[in-house]
Amino acid sequence: MKRLYVDTSAYLCVVLGEDRAAEMAKALDGAQLHSSVLLVLEARRNIVRLARLGHVPPARMNDLLAQVDDDMRAFTLRDVGIEICTDPTLPAVTTPRSLDLAHLRTALWFHRRQRLDGYLTLDEQQQGAARELGLPVA
Repeated sequence: MKRLYVDTSAYLCVVLGEDRAAEMAKALDGAQLHSSVLLVLEARRNIVRLARLGHVPPARMNDLLAQVDDDMRAFTLRDVGIEICTDPTLPAVTTPRSLDLAHLRTALWFHRRQRLDGYLTLDEQQQGAARELGLPVA
């Protein structure tokens, strides 16, 4: 069974049915899913933001928030504790945003314990940073 680290952009793509949703869903199918607890925070925040902007109807917002809660049972989630925050690992060239760096360090934490088969993100800068850190990009 393949082991994937899933960042928020890839997860929301599927949940919201965005352009690459079928591709992302296929990648997730049958995989062991890993992420940071940030996935929950970021997904819920973005769903509310999209509803407030009028891109998601209010009734759908509640369904999507419930889906996030349900979906998280399929993930192994890692807290963003002091170990992640003080890890000195940084990509050699790319300077990720703080939450992206937390995702990358969390993926490395999983990868060091048992090799990941892929780091799944739609963010090109994050893909580059993941490659710099030796993570396999899905």
